Amino acid sequence: MTAPETRYAKVGDDRVAYQMLGEGPRDLIFTTGWWASLDLEWEDPAIARFLRRLASFSRVIRFSARGSGLSDSRPQDGRDALAHWTEDLLAVMHAAGSSTTAIVGITDGGPMALQFAAAHPERTSALVLLNATARWVFAEDYPAGYPPEALAGFSGFARKHFGTERFARTQNPSVAQDERALRWQAKLARAIGSPKAVAESFAIQAERDVRPALSAVEAPTLVMTRRDCAWASVPQGRYIAEHVAGARFEELPGTDYLPYWETPDLILDHVEQFLTGSRRGGESDRALAAVLFTDIVDSTQRAAALGDAAWRTLLDRHEEILREQLGLFRGRLVDTAGDGVFAIFDRPDRAIECAQALHTALASLQLSIRAGIHFGDVELRSDGQVGGMTVHIGARVQALAKAGEVLVSRTVHDILVGSHLRFVGRGAHELKGVPGRWEVCAVSMPP
Repeated sequence: MTAPETRYAKVGDDRVAYQMLGEGPRDLIFTTGWWASLDLEWEDPAIARFLRRLASFSRVIRFSARGSGLSDSRPQDGRDALAHWTEDLLAVMHAAGSSTTAIVGITDGGPMALQFAAAHPERTSALVLLNATARWVFAEDYPAGYPPEALAGFSGFARKHFGTERFARTQNPSVAQDERALRWQAKLARAIGSPKAVAESFAIQAERDVRPALSAVEAPTLVMTRRDCAWASVPQGRYIAEHVAGARFEELPGTDYLPYWETPDLILDHVEQFLTGSRRGGESDRALAAVLFTDIVDSTQRAAALGDAAWRTLLDRHEEILREQLGLFRGRLVDTAGDGVFAIFDRPDRAIECAQALHTALASLQLSIRAGIHFGDVELRSDGQVGGMTVHIGARVQALAKAGEVLVSRTVHDILVGSHLRFVGRGAHELKGVPGRWEVCAVSMPP
């Protein structure tokens, strides 16, 4: 999904980045605490879907606090980071025209949301917390806390491994066998902050104790904790729920610290039920999209001629060029299978121009591709995949294309009548598994 427009709220001379999506009847601040990369997070299908689902029943507001992501650096004025975070949130609410909001505080965002709700009850309509803690460190009156030596060990681990696949695997064990997800999460972490900055931030959080604020929280509150999460414990979540008047506690299955990749629909169902009084479940989203399929011509013969190692190197370079062109033309990679590619775009002309650019770029590797494009209604599934008849038609159109050709359905041709693109008819064809006969057209390649 294309990221929403990034806007800026002002705090004195500083700027705080924020985004808004959805037009629901209630405002909802979604925060993971200090660290965020508003634009980059949209590249992950699971995160994008999670945010779209929240936006289906609310106007979601996200922001990047000063010192993180797209916002200015945090001022050195002697105040602590929580004071700056609260100031940033109030500025964003003012800029967004939000007088009162629900707050969904994930992980480190939980204690910040609790402090804000206690200090600004008139601005907080509800609280939802996941894997949050009111205090990290053990105390005689807080046996749920972690021993100081365990926290010191974690701080050292973060300083050494933050931004690596090892850190991602520890943070979200459900993706431990998914190399793509691990690489992407490591990339996101590096965009958010340096290992030293994150370790220093954790040290500050480890000293924080928001327990005195719990009795001052007036907003309806839902607290959720994953049963087997190594970075947040069920007793810590229960403590919050027991000390916030009227709060509800839900113990969830799972191990991940973040909500996006493991049982996201279960979490979203609880959030929607709590905030709206009903839940629609993890139903599929639908959208209009252009689907692009490509594959490499004579790939089997080329692989046999080159050998496995050289062919793998060539495929890696092919994928690098593919991702570069998808970024330029605002496409999203859905799947790669060997030498085949499936991507979606919000407009068919962008899909065509991307396919043409791929033809040109891959020629430098002496690779020829064939491409097929269709436009229509698609199903956006919870696992980030895309389905529906539009996808099947796009794949069948691609199967008809010749080497070096971009073939489109008549639907695409008719949408783009009057554009700068030119087409040549290729007749009507039966598409396997698709009713009727379908006219297809070849796109005239630029000189």
